[in-house]
Amino acid sequence: MNNRKEQERSELHKTIWKIANDLRGSVDGWDFKQYVLGLLFYRFISENLRNFINEGEHKAGNKKFDYAKLSDEEAQIGKEGIIEDKGFYILPSELFENVRKRAQKDKDLNITLKNIFNNIENSAKGTASENDVKGLFDDLDVNSNKLGNTVIERNEKLVKMINTIGDLGLGNYKDNAIDAFGDAYEYLMTMYASNAGKSGGEFFTPQEVGELLAKIALMDKKKVNKVYDPCCGSGSLLLKFAKILGKENVKQGFFGQEINLTTYNLCRINMFLHDINYSNFDIALGDTLTKPKHWDDEPFEAIVSNPPYSIHWAGKKDVTLMNDPRFSPAGILAPESKADLAFTMHMLSWLAPNGTAAIVEFPGVLYRGGAEQKIRKYLVENNFIDTVIQLPPDLFFGTTIATCIIVLKKNKTDNSTLFIDASKEFIRGDSKNKLTDENINNILNLIKSRKSIDYKSILISTEEIGKNDYNISVNAYLQQEIKEQKIDIKEHNEKVQKIVKRENKLRKELDKIIKELEGAYSE
Repeated sequence: MNNRKEQERSELHKTIWKIANDLRGSVDGWDFKQYVLGLLFYRFISENLRNFINEGEHKAGNKKFDYAKLSDEEAQIGKEGIIEDKGFYILPSELFENVRKRAQKDKDLNITLKNIFNNIENSAKGTASENDVKGLFDDLDVNSNKLGNTVIERNEKLVKMINTIGDLGLGNYKDNAIDAFGDAYEYLMTMYASNAGKSGGEFFTPQEVGELLAKIALMDKKKVNKVYDPCCGSGSLLLKFAKILGKENVKQGFFGQEINLTTYNLCRINMFLHDINYSNFDIALGDTLTKPKHWDDEPFEAIVSNPPYSIHWAGKKDVTLMNDPRFSPAGILAPESKADLAFTMHMLSWLAPNGTAAIVEFPGVLYRGGAEQKIRKYLVENNFIDTVIQLPPDLFFGTTIATCIIVLKKNKTDNSTLFIDASKEFIRGDSKNKLTDENINNILNLIKSRKSIDYKSILISTEEIGKNDYNISVNAYLQQEIKEQKIDIKEHNEKVQKIVKRENKLRKELDKIIKELEGAYSE
């Protein structure tokens, strides 16, 4: 699987790099991602719809049926049923593969594409999927002067991109070993790091970390009711559940909220690309802390998140928040300059009694004083903190800091917290540290065993954490292993004797040279 995964990833990266070279000097920096991801999306939903319709016809005995070869008039017959099933509709002539065949000779390709994108969005108007499809192509501006100053120049660029993305061989998207869309997003971020940078404390979650979070939330469960991420980004963490369990085993769907409009669009696109039906996901736009959108859907059995680190939020400036049932139990709000524990309290509030939340946190959250200490006191004394995991440094794009994971549960069977030091569980990748399958399994096994193991894990009682000012840093309880270097005394002495012997020889030679110089000088 790993070889296949790396092969698919390499293929994807080569394609993106080729498009970047084709667009060099035209579409610079971060704007470039809109074209790659938008056209990837267009290709994949075209193929997804075509395959869906073809499979239905083939099962009905019409083995030679091919939706892509129908006339638009013939295709209209089943339009309403297709929209009801898939949430959108694309005419045969407007499928990616057919547009690609005509692209080179289409002098109005930019207009053609714009009309197609409008048609796809309009196909959902007035239906149950309208909000899931609305605005999905808003960031893909095929008439932008960033593509070229003239229509001819723009269309030349569009033809190159369409052909390159069309040549990308990843087979059936949902069967791929990698999360192609999430991987494209990650690769684009690393390509244009100087442009993307750190935006609002957001750091893209590497896929291996996402897998670890999902597996912690699931442990040995084979199915789950609802999964939730309050800061869902492009949806990669939510989709790990589909990859691990199979989307049919997330019974009631995928729920998330995202504050950034572009990323919110990416998340919805990603759901469609993973063949998650519009009726089985609910991704909302807005500020989770002040305007949460899923009151009617909570609680959630599995919650995973990598919230933005130490961002500002309304806090005590908004007097209503102190009475908000998500935050009021702690008796204090997270600082206005550090919303980290506000996200944590939100997730705890919406966690089902039999559920698990796995949250990436920045280290300061574990030990800082003031309001954060008081919130930790509430979490510890009510026995909500199940596990704290110290991760390796340099895992996340945008920061080299060693982050950690807090695992929350509402129905623990003991009155202690497990601390795990996973800081050595990594291999070095090309530019960042990376978790392997073995590293992930090592961490999961420590969580399952839930016992103290020298230098790796330790169980600490609630009472002891209280005596330590509610500090929940792993290094406050778990001793670091110091590997002593063994010295061979005999070998060491032999080396010293050789050095001394050589020094004596050099000293004698130096004395001889000095005497000769003195003799020459006296003459």
